[in-house]
Amino acid sequence: MSTQRGTALVALVLLLMAAAPPATDAADPQSPVPPGTVINMSNWRQYTQYMTNGMQALFAGTYHWKFPSDFEIVIEPTKTYPLGSKQYIENTEKYASQVRIVNLPNGGHTLENYTAGCPFPNPQEPQKGWKVLVNDWFAYQPYELCGPSIAQWFQDRFANVSNNTIIFAERRMAHISDPGQPIYENRAPNADFIQYAEEITPEQAKYTAILSIWPRDLRQNIDTYLFVPALRRTLRLSTSARCSPAFGSDFTYDDTRHGAFNGNITQFDAKFIRDQKILESVEYNAFDAQVPTNTNNFYQGIWFSKPSLAKWQVRNSYMIDVRRIPGLAAGYCYGSRILYVDKDVMQAMWADLYDANMKLWKIDYDPQAIIDVPNVGRIWTNYGWGDIFDVQNEHMTFVTLPMYANEQCQNVNGADMTNINRYFSVNGLSQIMR
Repeated sequence: MSTQRGTALVALVLLLMAAAPPATDAADPQSPVPPGTVINMSNWRQYTQYMTNGMQALFAGTYHWKFPSDFEIVIEPTKTYPLGSKQYIENTEKYASQVRIVNLPNGGHTLENYTAGCPFPNPQEPQKGWKVLVNDWFAYQPYELCGPSIAQWFQDRFANVSNNTIIFAERRMAHISDPGQPIYENRAPNADFIQYAEEITPEQAKYTAILSIWPRDLRQNIDTYLFVPALRRTLRLSTSARCSPAFGSDFTYDDTRHGAFNGNITQFDAKFIRDQKILESVEYNAFDAQVPTNTNNFYQGIWFSKPSLAKWQVRNSYMIDVRRIPGLAAGYCYGSRILYVDKDVMQAMWADLYDANMKLWKIDYDPQAIIDVPNVGRIWTNYGWGDIFDVQNEHMTFVTLPMYANEQCQNVNGADMTNINRYFSVNGLSQIMR
């Protein structure tokens, strides 16, 4: 069992966070790349120190997937963002000093005395890497996010394109930090976090649904359920299903969440590699659900945003190496997940995924954005678009994620997606085709 201290430093950090307005436009005086700089195919090697390995591979053309000849990104001032909602920051100040790491007999770790907010606002050794991973998992998000029409586009090396559309919702059931909400949702007393996704196109796959439930006891396995419309039955999947493709995409179920990680933190360890300044695209030029769904805003084929949609910042990040603990590593899909976790909001937007032989397998870019959350304000959360490139099998997935938050989910195309019994319970799966 180990303890994170440095109370005075933590209090100072939290005071500064609480004083910062949401999404301030103040530039970072230490920003190493001048605002207005254009990085393109002719000069990108000058800026590799601010790029992930995956981004460098896309510039270099190491694999089939590469940036087009006219690709460019425009640098804007590095901004500061609040750690989360006002309640999240207050809960961090109130509870972070109580959080303990408990080492488990199998080599994993779990948390003790975690209530809400950021568990480790100033992560230090020992176990710094795992503390950063925990922060990424418990980073602020509204208590509910929902999307009535999440589009996934699939493309292979021959430029063949197919797509599907899903209904998507996820909800925190514990450790909530939103106004008017309890920290613990009593209507789901054993759940920490729940994800729901239902396919609505193409027709032959309609009504197929996946429900994943993370328990409040972090040491327990994630429960994953599949509704099969042809059978009108719900099947409980094995834990190995977390490596399965999510609705035919290049994402696995352990990938599909903000922060580029969706696994069980007690089954992984993480090593802190270094502090790293990384190029990230954070804010869109408009906060409209149609913006990230307009394909004219993207470079065709590679599906990265054009400068007309978004600028880029050089942001301070933690670089960590996330791996399954040795006793659970055999048969797991990834040998290593390199995450670049933004220091302001404790969320990763880049992930380089390696196979069991430590060869680069996938490049995951999940550029979240700033949206208006009811009764919270402008906040960094899960929204917009994302790419994942399978460089070994020369396949990719582009996803657009227009999202609603909290009370906005009460009426989504006539459906109340805050209905816990319908969207966040196993019983709800049996109601799909009624």
